[in-house]
Amino acid sequence: MSDLDISVVICVYTEDRWEDILAAVSSVRAQSRPALETLLVVDHNPALLDRLSKEYKEVEEVRVLANAGPRGLSAGRNTGIAAAGGEVIAFLDDDAVAEREWLRRFAEGYADPRVMAVGGRTMPIWASGRRPAWFPEEFDWVVGCTYRGLPPGLVRVRNVLGGNASFRRTAFDAAGGFATGIGRDGDKRPLGCEETELCIRLTRARPDAILLIDDRAVIHHRVPEAREHFGYFRTRAYAEGLSKALVARSVGADKGLESERRYATRVLPAGVVRGLRDAVLARPGGAGRAGAIVAGVLTAAGGYVVGSVRARKGGATFSVVGIEGGSQ
Repeated sequence: MSDLDISVVICVYTEDRWEDILAAVSSVRAQSRPALETLLVVDHNPALLDRLSKEYKEVEEVRVLANAGPRGLSAGRNTGIAAAGGEVIAFLDDDAVAEREWLRRFAEGYADPRVMAVGGRTMPIWASGRRPAWFPEEFDWVVGCTYRGLPPGLVRVRNVLGGNASFRRTAFDAAGGFATGIGRDGDKRPLGCEETELCIRLTRARPDAILLIDDRAVIHHRVPEAREHFGYFRTRAYAEGLSKALVARSVGADKGLESERRYATRVLPAGVVRGLRDAVLARPGGAGRAGAIVAGVLTAAGGYVVGSVRARKGGATFSVVGIEGGSQ
């Protein structure tokens, strides 16, 4: 197993998630393989910055920082990367908790020096207590979780998923940081794909790079009640289409949509068939799941078309910045 030091970055933005933030930090501090440090990066919220600074004033391994860049998740992550002292930098969502072996599984992946990133499996914690009957597992990415269609085990992938991921510091030296202007910005439209764009950029800068997902590196991610409804499902799918258009514009459609083609041509049709079969067998939610898959595909496709037009006209852009060396 790799003996590299691991820094954990948790980006936060609202006091509404106070208890979730504390739980996320506690889960890192309880790891079987201790983190070098936990960095809480606060996104332009002075009240939350002050409150967290007081909360962890006496906790040496937890550091609270202000986002040094523009508002948004990408700039917050870049702030954490720049401040981190670890040779590996892991990212955990502020509304998630990591299982005890999370960092140990990440560390094992870096035994091969060609491995530049290791991601894990993210499981939903539904606010209602259980998955809505109509919500297809093929679309769990809508709520930031691992979705049906990703291969199980320890596998090589095009990109890791940002809320449960780790990178060697040298990956950022080679490729730069997360692109700003493409991902989340507080409570605005739920864009994404910043980790996809980074991973593609990384493998272009380092053609020998290996990116892995180890589904034993597990976190549990809260899904608030508002995200259990079809309205959010549709909004998030549309935003994903917008984001994918930006990525494809940057890195080319061949690479930018490589994994999505398999997903759209194999995984989703199988999901529709499964849902219709369940409907015939009178199983709850079967028709709803099939319908949601079709609606999700059409909505994401619509977002992609709109995003592509905007990108061609220069109305949607993002930027990549270099990352300064880490410090303790």
